[in-house]
Amino acid sequence: MTLNVAIIGSGFGGLAASVKLRNAGIDNFVMFERADELGGTWRDNTYPGCRCDVASNLYSLSFARNPNWSNSFSYQPEIQQYLLDVAKKFKLRDLIKFNHEVLDITYNHSKKLWDLKTNHGDFEARNVILAAGGLAEARLPNIDGIESFAGQTMHTARWDSSVDLKGKRIAVIGTGASAVQMIPEIVPIAAHVDVFQRTASWILPHMKGHPVKKWTTLTYRFVPGAQWLVRWAGYWRRELLGLAFTKKLEKLQVGMDGAKQFRDLMITDPVLNAKLTPDYTMGCKRILITNYFYPAIAQPNVDLITEGIDRIESNGVRTKDGVLHEAEILICATGFYVTDSPVGKLVHGLDGAILADSYLGDMPNYLGSSFSKFPNLFMMGGPNTSLGHNSIVFMHESQLNYIVPAIKYSLKKKAVVSPKEANAIEWTKAIRAKTSSTVWGTGCKSWYLNASGENTTVWPDQTFRFRKSTRGFKKQDHDITV
Repeated sequence: MTLNVAIIGSGFGGLAASVKLRNAGIDNFVMFERADELGGTWRDNTYPGCRCDVASNLYSLSFARNPNWSNSFSYQPEIQQYLLDVAKKFKLRDLIKFNHEVLDITYNHSKKLWDLKTNHGDFEARNVILAAGGLAEARLPNIDGIESFAGQTMHTARWDSSVDLKGKRIAVIGTGASAVQMIPEIVPIAAHVDVFQRTASWILPHMKGHPVKKWTTLTYRFVPGAQWLVRWAGYWRRELLGLAFTKKLEKLQVGMDGAKQFRDLMITDPVLNAKLTPDYTMGCKRILITNYFYPAIAQPNVDLITEGIDRIESNGVRTKDGVLHEAEILICATGFYVTDSPVGKLVHGLDGAILADSYLGDMPNYLGSSFSKFPNLFMMGGPNTSLGHNSIVFMHESQLNYIVPAIKYSLKKKAVVSPKEANAIEWTKAIRAKTSSTVWGTGCKSWYLNASGENTTVWPDQTFRFRKSTRGFKKQDHDITV
């Protein structure tokens, strides 16, 4: 049987796509999930302290609001449970092929179908939605000798809860978003923690994170529109923040001054304070929000090490000054393959095109969602659809406003649909032009940039403009063959 749609992934993007396809009257589709449970990022990241830095009311699907959040900024277990509840409410579990890892996706020009190879056999699909997510493939650091470490090694996104950290010497590589949440949790139980920092981060206090009061929950449940108003108030607050990133960079100085005051208050040791002071404009790299990292890093059993790592040896980490920092456990808080996601290397379109080239900056895209040489294929979380200031869930739903009508049209007309090359080039050029005047064009090195230094990750404008751009399927922008 040929599928109408194959969806790769069952996180926020895959679940949202499934609901929207059903609402559009599209059937005969499945989600391919390589794991034995749904949830994507929020299934995989179970490290201690894992939490979302977008408010719960906004970091959720607009058509599946949850009045029962226990915290204004939810922790991982509750977000994962929310996704499980969404799947149950909309009867999506039967649409998921669990433990099906997609190994290759190749367009068959003669059949006008996509051939999918999985570890459990081959499938055909008229349309494909890639919803694997940008934070799906954990990146271990490329450091000499890492394989020789005699102790236990794990990545924050592949946390092994069976590893006993109590009383151990622990080396943590990285001080990004997952590290600043995880480190405060392990410091109280470890004998000693060495934290290896390459670049200091801008950190702000988490002033709005708190347990949700019972009366608030009751209001959400029984007052129509109350939670919707809170959600949109939070959305517009973040859009105002986005103005500083995209159009009024001088306003970022206010944030930097506030972050400095927070750091000076929490870190009184001048040497440690200097190590934790960023040397780039706030927002160029991801801003971190936490109340607990600074107190943890100042504990007597913690050393912050800014000397570069030379290599990893069997019993620890040797830095470039020749010092060996002994460790029994190595924790890599080193992020993900984003601009070089392995998923893109699996997708083969017309004329030998490989989707990975879109992240390298060598292939134009249309609305961050489709590509000229990949007919009837769509990507959630594609180039320049991630965010530095708002909710990625909003962007996913915006993309579906284009993707679902495009698929519906292709199925109704039995047509092959792909964006015109000229329209893809025009869109991509416009995004590049916008980036140059934003905070992401100020020159710092971050995971938002590809190997060529191009921003192929973050949307460089207000998110409501993206939603306007993705409103519906514009036939005139596409090559259509029947």
